[in-house]
Amino acid sequence: MIRALSHLRMTPARRRAPECRTEVQVRGMTLIELMVAMALGSFLLLGAMTAFTQGQAAFRVNESTARLQENARLALAFLEDDVRMAGHFGLTTRPGDIENRASPMQPVPPGLAVRNDCGRNWAIDFDAPVAGTNNGFDWIGCSPSGQAQPDADIFFIIRRRDLSTPPDAMRRGTLYVRTARFGHGIIFDGVAPPEPPAEPPLQSRSFQLLSRGYYVSRRSSLDTPGNPVPSLRMKTLAGSSSGPRIVDQEVVPGVEDFQVQFGVDTDRAGALGRGSVNRYVNPGDPLLGPGDPAFLPEARILAVRIWLRVRAERPEQGFSDTREYDYADQDQTAPNDAYRRIVVTRTIQLRNARSSS
Repeated sequence: MIRALSHLRMTPARRRAPECRTEVQVRGMTLIELMVAMALGSFLLLGAMTAFTQGQAAFRVNESTARLQENARLALAFLEDDVRMAGHFGLTTRPGDIENRASPMQPVPPGLAVRNDCGRNWAIDFDAPVAGTNNGFDWIGCSPSGQAQPDADIFFIIRRRDLSTPPDAMRRGTLYVRTARFGHGIIFDGVAPPEPPAEPPLQSRSFQLLSRGYYVSRRSSLDTPGNPVPSLRMKTLAGSSSGPRIVDQEVVPGVEDFQVQFGVDTDRAGALGRGSVNRYVNPGDPLLGPGDPAFLPEARILAVRIWLRVRAERPEQGFSDTREYDYADQDQTAPNDAYRRIVVTRTIQLRNARSSS
């Protein structure tokens, strides 16, 4: 039996490897760390809100300034087109050759009465195709829309429309001027345009007459309760089935003041300096007024200088306009209100002034 047991092999018992347990210790934020994180987050949030607020304020300022500049450009472009063409009556620039023109001191020509006229023969005073009034609305017979700005100028031009009107497109109740090249002309109302006197047929053309007067109103189409917005407006000659009439139209809102000066050539005909501007004067200056002791018959208006003060349509929180405005004959104290303003100016040459005499 011992022998039998000797054949038995003793197999050592396998030892089980000890289990390795890794204990992960989870550690939370302390109260101090939490407070520091909240403080940093608050600072970041405050910075983001400040940047957003400043960006929004800058956007509003830029938008308001861009709107001001846009309104100023529109007003100047509209005025410039009229000024450059003032005194152009078609195929002639000599008003003395046009029949049925009349001054305020003359009777109204037959068939040329204008409803709502701003004065006798206001629309057909071809001898004064550029005129104005200094610091006040004094047109007789037509009232301003809303209330006129008391210190703003008014400005008046007469010209023809850009394109001629064929006979079959003419309408009764509309004023036209028919002129011939280097010849005579005539103002008429109706669909049967007469030939200018002493001119062969088919050598003349007809144009619709444009007579416009600009002024500044304290009201506009953008008015809101408690916030009236000023505007540049015009009285303009229009046609109707019942006859020619003067209508009132808004040109550009936001225009708060409109000032005009005339560039005048005071040299005598044939003088060396004839044809250039000697000085700028306000509308109604004595040298331009017939009957005034200082009236100068040789004086001609060769240029028009325009100033526009444009105001924002809405007040701006946190802004105060403390500037003093000194331009043309204006010397105004600071408004001290919350509206932004800009002043723009332009000098416009009269294309037809040098050939009208």
